[in-house]
Amino acid sequence: MSEKNCMDEKISNEMKELLKKYSQDKSNLIQILNEVQEKYGYIPKQSQIEISNYLNLPMAEIYGVITFYSRFTLEPKGKYNISVCLGTACFVKGSQALLDRLKERLKIDEGQTTPDGKFSIDATRCVGACGLAPVFTINNEVYGKATVKKLDEVLDEYIKKED
Repeated sequence: MSEKNCMDEKISNEMKELLKKYSQDKSNLIQILNEVQEKYGYIPKQSQIEISNYLNLPMAEIYGVITFYSRFTLEPKGKYNISVCLGTACFVKGSQALLDRLKERLKIDEGQTTPDGKFSIDATRCVGACGLAPVFTINNEVYGKATVKKLDEVLDEYIKKED
């Protein structure tokens, strides 16, 4: 059996256990997706299939909900998920330069993860720290009044931790 088939079977079995906690009512979809996102860090395709079968919902509807809410993701995130706020206050104070620098340093784009699985980049609309603009977060730790220099320093620390 291929590695992918083994992983799909593992997810399938774990999903059957997870779904037992919920009635087969489609109103449970977001709660189920939240739990799957917490467990795996993203929503694997195999889990979508299991949810579709369990709730008797088309895959397209599940996909629509996943892609509508920014909290959900279809791709695994890196060990260090870096989010740059592009809300108005942050954008006006230069957050686009932070995002551009991250892409340049990590050689990936928004929504992508480095090949080694260590870093991923997201752009977000607001983290609620407008007084600290511009802001970026790494795994929910907020770095405010950020500059490209500060971003580089913080990124260097995380890279050093991994070496």
